[in-house]
Amino acid sequence: MSTSFDLLGDPIPEGWGKRGRPPHLATEKNRNKVMLLLAMGWSNARIANALGITQPTLRKNYFQQLRSRDLARDRLEGARLDLAWELAKGGNVGALREFGKLMERNDRMEIERELASESKKQEKAEPQERIGKKVIDERRALDADADLMAELEREASQNAHH
Repeated sequence: MSTSFDLLGDPIPEGWGKRGRPPHLATEKNRNKVMLLLAMGWSNARIANALGITQPTLRKNYFQQLRSRDLARDRLEGARLDLAWELAKGGNVGALREFGKLMERNDRMEIERELASESKKQEKAEPQERIGKKVIDERRALDADADLMAELEREASQNAHH
């Protein structure tokens, strides 16, 4: 049995062009494309449009990839770092520079994560007092009274000098 391929190199499923919609074939190339688009932060709607399928078909055929949405970016960065390291070991000077940039970027990200976790710990350690609307309004009124009194005193002192 000879398999026919469309212009993009995807196999044409049996029954193509006949009544009814032909089933979508999830290829390894499309699985990799879904993982790449997830790593880039694309929504399910955009990914489905890029593949030329509906969102339910996307969820049906690529549910494994969609479940690893949070891991996709880390996997992509890891593959990029690995490739740069392999090329740098082979003597590629440009890859060595790129690897250095990736290391610096990684170090910045780790520092930011540490700072964010420290600030979260401090927020948990010092629970903030919840203030109601009435208390906020009372404080605003007192502040407004104080501002008004200060302004009146300034005007009185200016009038006394004239």
